[in-house]
Amino acid sequence: MRTDKAPGLDVTEDGFLGGQLRLRQLKSGHRAGHDAMLLAAATPARPGDRVADFGAGVGAAGLAVAKRVTDVDLVLVEIDATLASLARENAAANAIAAEVIVLDVESAAGAFAAAGLRPDSVDAVLMNPPFNDPARHRISPDKARETAHVASATTLENWIHAARRLLKPKGMLTLIWRADGIAEVLAALERGFGSLQILPVHADVTAPAIRVLIRAVKGGRAPTQILATLLLNDESGLPNKQVQEVLAGKGILPLAMP
Repeated sequence: MRTDKAPGLDVTEDGFLGGQLRLRQLKSGHRAGHDAMLLAAATPARPGDRVADFGAGVGAAGLAVAKRVTDVDLVLVEIDATLASLARENAAANAIAAEVIVLDVESAAGAFAAAGLRPDSVDAVLMNPPFNDPARHRISPDKARETAHVASATTLENWIHAARRLLKPKGMLTLIWRADGIAEVLAALERGFGSLQILPVHADVTAPAIRVLIRAVKGGRAPTQILATLLLNDESGLPNKQVQEVLAGKGILPLAMP
């Protein structure tokens, strides 16, 4: 559905969580999809928690968390001013209170503090960092799409460092990353995080994992757990009922459970 709410922008309005969440997003470039909804469904949060969505785009994942958990103190952090503007519109249109901050996640602590994000001040961080390796993926001519999808050699480490700085002790980080890069994630989480829970995501039973969802606790000391695989399609090739319920806003993933 076309909307002219954002003057001069070619945008669509799309339904998520079975229509509970309506989002305006750019017609071209990076668009929110299943990854954002799976990330939201894997994010543990309680009423009253301060929750920061890094690289929020138009707000999809963070706003989906706020739809599920009432009264979270939501902060959407996004480097692209156009996407941040759409995130503000989306929060207002869905009657969700959210602070939107235009900021590079890789900024220094001082920039975060100036924006009101002080160290040890957040209960939960969720992130879907750019994760395509430029050496293995054709870089898009669309600069915004490149920023959203292509990682530098230090992207993941810097984003996780920013989350570690921002989280309270025992605060939780939830992220989604490509499955073949899991070693990079584990290495980046070694400093300051523990009690990892890893959820592999497979397209179907015959294919290797395409994504991993990971929950980590700042200062956690419990052993790492690898959870039962999440299949997007079942053995018969049909959409997995559990995934369909999550995408419809009727269920959560195990990582979101206490």
